[in-house]
Amino acid sequence: MSRLAIKICGLSTPDTIGAAMRAGATHLGFVHFPKSPRHVEADQLRSLAAPVPSHIGRVAVLVDPTDETLSDLSATGALTAFQLHGKETPERAAAIRARFGIPVWKAISVKTGADIAAAGIYADAVDFLLFDAKTPDGAALPGGMGLRFDWTLLRGASPSLPWGLSGGLGIDNVAEAIRITGAPLVDISSGVESAPGIKSVDKIMAFCNAASAC
Repeated sequence: MSRLAIKICGLSTPDTIGAAMRAGATHLGFVHFPKSPRHVEADQLRSLAAPVPSHIGRVAVLVDPTDETLSDLSATGALTAFQLHGKETPERAAAIRARFGIPVWKAISVKTGADIAAAGIYADAVDFLLFDAKTPDGAALPGGMGLRFDWTLLRGASPSLPWGLSGGLGIDNVAEAIRITGAPLVDISSGVESAPGIKSVDKIMAFCNAASAC
């Protein structure tokens, strides 16, 4: 990625997808996880992604998906990557990549520097790492809760793969996050919502503008 990449995640309506594209988002995220307020079914995902030009990434966000789920989503022909946000092992991630022939992202839950270092086990299994805040034990969702971790943990880190930053980002702090971490990609979901699962066109535009100005 030659410039800062921006991923707007949890999109579920044509108007917010349009806003993200107009604002310069490089990646769009579609959550396929029934427990999430941002969940979209495979047919809905296909319809939402249909007008998205090929140069914009279309990422399905999944939590410990079955092969059947992955097959259904792959059959839409709408996706450029699977993002794994559960407890998938490197072996499982590598098997998904090999079977479906699509790039695989792995979300890494971070609380301490050891969590960042441990991400190296995915070096040969996935194509991209997304460092996100570790959610509390027993939380219903593995992400999209507006939590952040200590960004200074990434200062000077050298991840073994291309990577991005997620968790607790917002319009007012994305510049700080980029300055501290040097993140080549920033990923936001709840930070551009007016209510859980309800994206705000104005907030999407403002976030992309703030990130692009860095």
